[in-house]
Amino acid sequence: MTTDDDTKPLWQYVTKNERLNEGRGNISWQCNFCQENKKGSYTRVRAHLLKLSGFGIGICKKITHKDLAEMQKLEDEAKTRIARNAPKQVPLPPSRHIQTKSQSFGTGSGNMVGSYSNSYSTMEQKKRKGNVSALEKSFNLAIRDQVDSEIARMFCSSGLSFHLARNPHYVNAFSLVTNNALSGYITPEYNKLSTILLQKEKTNIERLLQSVKSTWSQKGVSIASDGWSDSQRRPLINFMEITEGGPMFLKAVDCSGETKDKYFIANLMKEVINEVGHENVIQIITDNAANCKGAGQIIESQFPSIVWTPCVVHTLNLALKNICAARNINSNQHVFAEFSWISEISNDVMFVKHFIMNHSMRLAMFNEFVSLKLLAVAETRFSSTIIILRRFKLIKGGLQTVVISNKWGCYREDDMVKARSVKKLVLNDIWWDKIDYILFFTTTIYDMIRDCDTDKPCLHLVYDIWDTMIEKVKVAIYKHEGKHPDESSSFYGVVHQILIDRWNKNNTPLHCLAHSLNPRYSKTS
Repeated sequence: MTTDDDTKPLWQYVTKNERLNEGRGNISWQCNFCQENKKGSYTRVRAHLLKLSGFGIGICKKITHKDLAEMQKLEDEAKTRIARNAPKQVPLPPSRHIQTKSQSFGTGSGNMVGSYSNSYSTMEQKKRKGNVSALEKSFNLAIRDQVDSEIARMFCSSGLSFHLARNPHYVNAFSLVTNNALSGYITPEYNKLSTILLQKEKTNIERLLQSVKSTWSQKGVSIASDGWSDSQRRPLINFMEITEGGPMFLKAVDCSGETKDKYFIANLMKEVINEVGHENVIQIITDNAANCKGAGQIIESQFPSIVWTPCVVHTLNLALKNICAARNINSNQHVFAEFSWISEISNDVMFVKHFIMNHSMRLAMFNEFVSLKLLAVAETRFSSTIIILRRFKLIKGGLQTVVISNKWGCYREDDMVKARSVKKLVLNDIWWDKIDYILFFTTTIYDMIRDCDTDKPCLHLVYDIWDTMIEKVKVAIYKHEGKHPDESSSFYGVVHQILIDRWNKNNTPLHCLAHSLNPRYSKTS
């Protein structure tokens, strides 16, 4: 893998100062020989040091012939290194339509595609002389096939998804070129795409979003914020605004090296609020973490017209976590006593899943009998336990077929004790009944998560949906236990208390106000 030092060796003869905000990657630098301050890209550094004219920069008069020869040697070695590491062009087999016209795509011994096409064209011309139809000539079928081959090679060599061919901008780009006969058109290179055109597209997007921003003062704005990590594991906090027209990304802040306490988060929130305009902001939405709650309280104290609202979906997910993964601590013994069997079922399901996924032969047996796949659900995903249980219920028949097959019993290369344990669980009807019961009474909670985890406005519905959800949970539990509504249930009592506690922590005046203003619940005269 080549680096900047390998391909641009003359950077070591200047001192970089700072990057200029010109959208072209230019920086300010100082020559180590003449001590003059210059600005520009590596092209100007090279011209200055190697005393090249015609690049819009003066040459260095302090460089000796010895220094010049040394730098020229480094530059030549870099060019050789770049050429050696450049991707090699591998030709695709040409189609039967390739004619001598394909020579226009490249000639010379250094161009494998061009030379291959040329030699093939010569042979084809000898074989098919006089056999080319008028239709092929009029529609340039040879060139069309060659273009198709180049496009296919681009997709394959770059690992691009074939769905890109459905992108309307991809289609429009080729349509514009062909319909306007842009002879000699050259596609934009890497530098132009990553600088000028990227900045131009950003400006275009900002122009298109002005129509959304113009509604902020009339419709009001909700700001949503959440933390996540990118592919490089950098901690980021993103901010989005939500209006009647839909969500719009505002910015993401890299929090590397920062302590994400309530004061730090509150300062980030204030910056975004001031950018949007505090008079336009109605609420700011975060998860229920202690630092986010503290930051929300700071915002409410400094901006009396803005309400901090905890995320409803995150609140419901925490309620499910309290039920499906109750903690065994002294202050939680009563809850753990009621829900410990749910944790055991969840652990058993994960044990079965991991045993199959971690043994290639067992996984091959599973894939032979089951069309659906075992999901790899991240722990950070909402209601991850319920998602896994729902998938197991769908593949119940297939799993049982796998463990009673001859292949399962005959294969003895892995842990046979665990294999027997998996078979015992999968064939246990009581175990499956418990999974059905968990899904039965948590379905309404899971459905509410899906209803609220959407871009559609639902603040005015949360109050009623939550109340209805609690009633449905009670009906499901009482039906399973065979009790009448006026009887007491210790299991439901704990579930009810968890849901009520979570609602009390999530409930804000906005929920009640939105519910009261909903025409569905207004009295008619």
